[in-house]
This record gives sequence, C-alpha cells and structure tokens, in this order.
Amino acid sequence: MTTPAIITVAITGAVPTTKDNPAVPVTPEQQIQSAVEAFHAGATVCHVHVRDEQERPASDPALYDAVRAGIQQQCPEMIVQFSTGARGRTLEERFACLELRPEMASFSTGSVNFPQGIYDNIGEFWEEQAAAE
Repeated sequence: MTTPAIITVAITGAVPTTKDNPAVPVTPEQQIQSAVEAFHAGATVCHVHVRDEQERPASDPALYDAVRAGIQQQCPEMIVQFSTGARGRTLEERFACLELRPEMASFSTGSVNFPQGIYDNIGEFWEEQAAAE
C-alpha cells in the first residue's frame, strides 16, 4: 500500500535571480514551463512568487494572473498557490494578489529574522486579513 503525498514546488522562491542561478524561472512564461515540468514529475501544488522586469520580487496581480492562467491551461489539476510574503513591499501590496481569489495563498503569521534584517509580519494585520472575505 502506498501512502498518498502532496508535493509542493516553489518554482522561483522569494530571493534567487538568474544571477544566482541562470535556471531560475523569473518571467511568467518561464514559470509556467517550470510548473508544467514539475507537475509531470509529480508535483500537485505550485507556490508562485512573481518578479518584475528587473527580477525583483513583485506583487502585481496581472503577473500572478498570467502565471496561474498558463498553468491551469496546461495542468488544470495543479493547484496554484500565490505567495503573500516578500520583503520590501507594503502589506497591502503583498496581499493585492488575493483580489484574484486564488485557490490557495501563503499566510505567514510570524516574523522571521534574516542576517540583513527582519521580515516583519504584524499580528493585527494578519488577524484582519484572516477575517476578510
């Protein structure tokens, strides 16, 4: 008997760029291709961080929508999870992707200490977001 497993792939991650690794998918087209490859390798959930044209973390709902649409077109069984986390953007910017009503989104409620600074997650804001529809 096999035990079922859910494999989640984070195709881009919050920090890496093509300077770190040329294989990091940073455009919607690259991210879609990477997600499709991961799906065929067994992943069922794709965690998505989008990037702007300079490869910086972004919150643009249009970028999230493009990636989701491409994945759903080629792998309708894959769940697309939007990231609401990212350093350097306001909390409102981070949650802008939720206007698209994704199937799933990350929800990091605690702060994290990094060598270069604190990734701050303010409790009151998270409580408001959790209660929002």
